[in-house]
Amino acid sequence: MLATRPHRAPHMAVSEEDRAFYVELGQRIAALRRGQGLTQVQLAEAMGVAQQTLAHYEAGRLRLLAGALPTLADQLGVTVEDLIATPKRSARKRGPASKLQQQLERISALPKAQQRFVMQMLDTVLQQQGG
Repeated sequence: MLATRPHRAPHMAVSEEDRAFYVELGQRIAALRRGQGLTQVQLAEAMGVAQQTLAHYEAGRLRLLAGALPTLADQLGVTVEDLIATPKRSARKRGPASKLQQQLERISALPKAQQRFVMQMLDTVLQQQGG
């Protein structure tokens, strides 16, 4: 009788060269999840994975399969492109992100209703300035 291999979970360990990308992706997932008011358990159930698996994704310890991205993006209220996109960096500017850029990133992680509220406030201030 042939020995069978145990069934492996549908994910792969992260290599060192990809680790930074997956850590950033995991941080983005965690921020968006919290912004939507979801727990790891709730999001994991929606994705069909264990909470521990989601925790590994958020920590950047496991690769997230491409097939899971549409469901994940939908649950987090963003596009797949927004979920996996790395920030574009200007060739002219180096160093830490400006405070405005940091705030914009935090706003983008908020639930859509709160994003609309912030946009309305910004529109009001800009209109008062003649913009």
